[in-house]
Amino acid sequence: MNTAALNAKTVLLTGAAGDIGAAYTTAFAALGAHVIAADLPRFTDTGTRLAEQATSAGPGSAVFVPCDITSDDDLHAAVELGTERFGGVDVLVNNAAIYQGLGAKRGLSELTNDDWDTVLRVNVRGSWQAIRAVVPVMRERGGGRIVNIASVVSRTGAAGFAHYVASKAAVEGLTRAAARELGQVGITVNAVSPGLVDDAATRAINDETYVAQMARTRSLPRSMCPEDLVGAVLWLSGPESAFITGQTLVVDGGGVFV
Repeated sequence: MNTAALNAKTVLLTGAAGDIGAAYTTAFAALGAHVIAADLPRFTDTGTRLAEQATSAGPGSAVFVPCDITSDDDLHAAVELGTERFGGVDVLVNNAAIYQGLGAKRGLSELTNDDWDTVLRVNVRGSWQAIRAVVPVMRERGGGRIVNIASVVSRTGAAGFAHYVASKAAVEGLTRAAARELGQVGITVNAVSPGLVDDAATRAINDETYVAQMARTRSLPRSMCPEDLVGAVLWLSGPESAFITGQTLVVDGGGVFV
C-alpha cells in the first residue's frame, strides 16, 4: 500500500495491549499514524510500554488510554484525547473482545446466562458503543474508516464456544448495518475475519495439538501470527479501500473460502 496513506491519521484502536493489538499499534505508527491505544485499566503498564516503543520507533506515535469499551464515559474520553492531541479520529479499529477470558470450552447446556450476556455485552454491544462514540467526530471531518474484527468461527462453528461464535456473527451483521447507514456521511465500515492466531491468548485456552491441527487445515499450512492480519487492517483503514464497505475479509491462510 501507499506508505503515506495513513501518515498523520489518528487511529482509535481498542484491545491494544494484546499480541494482535500490539502488532496493529506498531504497524500504524510505522506508517506515521497517531494511535490512541485503548485497553482495560489493568493493562496500563503493558499498554504504556507498547505506546512508548511504537513512538520511539516512529515516525508516528502512540498513547495508551485506559478504556472499557462498554463504558460510554471511557470511550468519549478516548475520542476526546484524539481530538485534543491530533484534531479528531480518522480510523476506528474495533479489536477489543473477550476471548482468552472464555476459559475452558463448555457445551451449550453448560453455559450460564451470565456467560452469554458478558460475551455479547463486550464483543457486540461494546463494538457498537465504540462506533457510536467516533461517528460524530468522523462526520465533522467528512468521513472515516471503521474496521471491526470478526472471526472465521462465525462460519465454521466451534464446539464449546457458542457465545463467542454468536458474538462474532453479530459483529459481521453490525458491520453491514453500519455500512448502510454511515456511507451517507462518508464513513466506510468493514470487518476482518481472522482464523486461529497463534498468540498468547490462543494458547491460554487451546493446547498445542489443537493449534497445530488448525494450521494443517489451511491452504497455506502454517500457524497464523498477529502480523498476518496487519495488511488487511491497514488497507481497510486507508484511502485505497475508499469504495469498499459492508464487507468481511477473511484472513486465515485459505482455511475458509467465502
